Amino acid sequence: MDNTQILIAGAGPVGMTLALALSRQGVKVRIVDKSPSRTDKSKALVMWPRTLELFDIEGCVKSFLDAGMQGRRVRIMSDGKTLLQANFDLAKSSFPYALMIPQSETERVLEEQLGSHGVHVERNTELQSFIDDGDAVTAKLLGQDGNVEEVRVAYLAGCDGAHSVVRKGIGAEFTGSAEPSGWILADLMLDGDVAPDEIVIIWTRHGVLAIFPIVGNRYRVIADVPADEGDVSVPLPLDRVQTVLDERGPGGLRAHDPFWLSRFRINERKVHDYTKGRCFLVGDAAHIHSPAGGQGMNTGMQDAFNLAWKIAMAVNGQAATKLLATYSQERSAIGDQVLRNASVLTHVATVGNPFLQKLRNVAVGALGDLSIVQQRLVDQLAELDLSYHHSDLGALHNSVAHRLPKGNRVPDVAVASQGAATRLYAVLRSGRFVLLTVGAEAAEVPAALQEWVIAASAVPGGAFEEGLVYLIRPDSYLVGSATAAGVPDLLGSLRPFTTSGFASPAP
Repeated sequence: MDNTQILIAGAGPVGMTLALALSRQGVKVRIVDKSPSRTDKSKALVMWPRTLELFDIEGCVKSFLDAGMQGRRVRIMSDGKTLLQANFDLAKSSFPYALMIPQSETERVLEEQLGSHGVHVERNTELQSFIDDGDAVTAKLLGQDGNVEEVRVAYLAGCDGAHSVVRKGIGAEFTGSAEPSGWILADLMLDGDVAPDEIVIIWTRHGVLAIFPIVGNRYRVIADVPADEGDVSVPLPLDRVQTVLDERGPGGLRAHDPFWLSRFRINERKVHDYTKGRCFLVGDAAHIHSPAGGQGMNTGMQDAFNLAWKIAMAVNGQAATKLLATYSQERSAIGDQVLRNASVLTHVATVGNPFLQKLRNVAVGALGDLSIVQQRLVDQLAELDLSYHHSDLGALHNSVAHRLPKGNRVPDVAVASQGAATRLYAVLRSGRFVLLTVGAEAAEVPAALQEWVIAASAVPGGAFEEGLVYLIRPDSYLVGSATAAGVPDLLGSLRPFTTSGFASPAP
């Protein structure tokens, strides 16, 4: 085995996110992709607050913010009336907006970040086959020169999309179905009365029209069309997009200078287990679904963040196999939830029965002004409502906090750690758990756990209750909480996931 510890197949946003998160923790990474270059298409267009928070933990969120534009709200309309408007500043995050950033820019930023860590994507290099013998994975890579290279690594991550070689190689069943309708997608210049910082969804008797801002007067237009128009091999003419805008839009919109015109059909498919032996499925290799909600890339990136810190601990000899097993447990459950939410949004938007259309509009119009409805929509889109309540990690501990249940995302907060004023997310960059004491001096971390846990303290407020101690994972989800007297048991909940088992959790 050479010094590579993990081979990543696929260098899209998900694969590069995984490579970046791993390389930051000192893991020796090799990332390959059969394409000759990164994409020049806009493709996945939105980066949601939760994903931005995780890049903040990685220390590189500013590069993405500089390359994108802030979308401030989502509006659902019908017959010229607003049924529901939700402002993204409802998101309880340091990033209360949808970052509109073309995938081409996302990949550029990621590739530059990888380069700064000495990792370079090996293009024109294809994973042909692999064998997991239980001790390591032996993979065959076909290079641009036609030669086949054999490499032996500790782990293999399939970030290679819907037609994943890794998924097929481990025999994982990709179950699901295709939606019957066709769709068109256009990234182009748009003149007329359309907001530059707003996602607009228009429900009409002809179908749905969605308009997403990109930059300036460049927008993305998506609409459902009859099934026979969804053939991806048939070019999409600009005048067909204009017809849809005239038929469903607010009037006076003119489409011109297209960057990308495409057709597609929606597939909803997912594997049950994201892991087999030393092989992992990440992103579209594990789940594909409706683009409603714009969550495909974000969910895949969050798969990568979840897996990265666990693999880093494993290759550093700190984590037992039980920790790696939580990747599939946690992310498969999230995949089910995201797929279900996207499917519901799609079916609601594309209902064809006129009576059901009217009933939908009346219901959404009546509920749209309720703050609880707006908050729930924003939290769902922003992916701030995703949690690991049923994860084995933390299952052995009875958490006592009322405002912040275990498994929930933990927001960023000002903290003191190792004698310095800083932020929780900055402390999490170490790749360790944070033991956060609220309203008192930081609790002492036993010597046996200091490779796993770092101590910090914070003042009470917001989600954090005075007198409690919180154990927070490297990806900023809560393992559990306790009073000061309960800290030994709280730390003890980590014991099954460590290689040492640490003899005593007590200070």
